[in-house]
Formats: sequence, structure tokens, C-alpha cells
Amino acid sequence: MKIAILDDFQDAVRQLACYPLLDGHEVKVFNNSARGAGQLAIRLAPFDALVLIRERTALPRAVLARLPNLRLISQTGKMSGHIDVAAATAQGIAIAEGVGSPFAPAELTWALIMAASRKLLPYTNNLKDGLWQTASINPALNGLGTVLRGRTLAIWGYGKVGRLVAGYGKAFGMRVLVWGSEASRAAAQADGCEPAASRAALFEQADVLTLHLRLADATRAIVGAAELDRMKPGALFVNTSRAELVAEGALEAALHQGRPGAAALDVFASEPLPPTAPLLRIPTVLATPHLGYVEKDSYEVYFEAAFRNIVNFSAGQPSGILNPEALTVSAARSS
Repeated sequence: MKIAILDDFQDAVRQLACYPLLDGHEVKVFNNSARGAGQLAIRLAPFDALVLIRERTALPRAVLARLPNLRLISQTGKMSGHIDVAAATAQGIAIAEGVGSPFAPAELTWALIMAASRKLLPYTNNLKDGLWQTASINPALNGLGTVLRGRTLAIWGYGKVGRLVAGYGKAFGMRVLVWGSEASRAAAQADGCEPAASRAALFEQADVLTLHLRLADATRAIVGAAELDRMKPGALFVNTSRAELVAEGALEAALHQGRPGAAALDVFASEPLPPTAPLLRIPTVLATPHLGYVEKDSYEVYFEAAFRNIVNFSAGQPSGILNPEALTVSAARSS
């Protein structure tokens, strides 16, 4: 098969232990993103199979319609709304879902919480400029960092990642407050956490609030100005899940108004995030370039599953197929 691996910004995939699984296939690795639907369609038109790195590339109907050779999209991790599944199915394009791991995003979440709470990045940058124990040359921002022990960690979403982050919070002596579905709150309570009385209470009581929700129609823009305005002036808002969980512009406005006092973010509505992005101009924001799953062990897990799905498909034994109807459409067209 002729295979394209998209958006490997660090040219890391060819170095993975699982990469030889694709031996015998013609593979092209793209290290940059195509600009615009037209350029993307031209780039991908020759290929039988695509390997997507999470949601870095969206494949809407307009692009899929211009890919006559495409038979398989092999997704690293699970689907998250970036592919028009109905359009792919109608064209006989199978979508194979992979597997993921919660450990790397949970650890990054905790690293961001610790770094933001102790103001590590500004202290480090100012030290390089000869400023000792200086978080900012602006007196209003040159306050002390804070420890986590004894403070309230508020978690919205108690899935695999949320549960790990809750464990880290308890290990650091934090009060762990959880909001989510009834089943999530019950699971959190069984694990020794405290279910929040309400969504409003979660935001009001948080010293650190972190989102761990899946993006769906019901959760898109679920955090808005009203929720953020309930947060303490000294609270930290953390998002390593999906930028679209927060209403557009709401966080920027809230930070300018001082509630919450700071944010630590790994996800953005437009990625790669341009250096002119307003969020990067707010001094109380700690931003990382979507590193939650960008880590060697996670890549091995993600890509081994994606590559095995390609090998199985090529051998006539499709695996992990999200839209099995596409196989029927493809077979009918081939007969």
C-alpha cells in the first residue's frame, strides 16, 4: 500500500521501534502541515492509506471527496470529530481507531500545575537575565508561588486521566473535589475523593481546576464566562484536554478580569498556535505546544496500534474499524 503519515513535526515516527511494521509498503512521512483544503487534497491524492497523529489534520467531506485512491484512515488514538465519518463511509473509506494511554497526559497536567503554582518558568527566564528570585519586573506579578498541600484540586471529568490526576493530588496532600456524571462522582467518592455539590461549587471552591472531558456536542463550550467568573482571583485554570471545551474568547476575557488568576494550557483551538495568539501575550498563562501525548512511550503505543491496523487491512483482515459499512461499500465498488 501507498501510505502517508501526516504532521510528524519532530520527524520522530521513523525512529520508533514499531516503524518496521510498515516494511514492504511505500511510506511517505510529512513533517509539516498542508495549508488549506486544496493543498491538503493535492498532497494526499496518491495515497491508499493515511496515518493521522491524533487531530492534527482534519478531513472534512470537501477533502475526502478529492481522494479517489484512499481506502483506509488509520487513527492514532480514538476519534474526536476531526474526520467526517459519514462522508468517509459513503466513499468506502474505512477508519481504523487505535488505542491510547492516560499516563503521559496526566503527568503533563501535573507538571503544568506544579510549574504554574511555583512560577517556575518566569523565575527561570528571569534568572537567565540576571534577576535573582524575581518572578516578574512588574510588581503586580512578582508575587510568591504557592504549595499545593492543603489546597483544593477541582477535577471536571473522572475518566482515566482524571483519576490519575486525582491520585497525584491526594499524594500531594490536596483536597480533591470532582464533578462529572453521576457515575463519575460515585467512582470518585469510592476512590476517596469528594464529589462537588454542583458545577458552580466546583468552580467556586477550586484553587486549581483541571478539565478532563471528552469533546462532544454536549461538552463543546461547556465552560463559559459564568463558570470562570466564579473562580477565585488566585486560582489556576488548567486545560490539557480540548480547547473547544471552553467558549471562544471566554478564558482570555476572564484572565484579563482576574478570575481566574492564571492558566496552564496545552491545547488550543488553532494548532500549531501562531506566536501572535492573544493567549501568549497574557503573562499569567503558561502554555505548552500540545505535548500531552507527545512522548516516546505514548508514541510507541499509538503508532504500533495504527501500524498493525494497516498491516491487518492490507492482509484482508481489517481491525479496529469504526465504520464497518465502509468495507461493504468498498467491496461493492470493487466487484
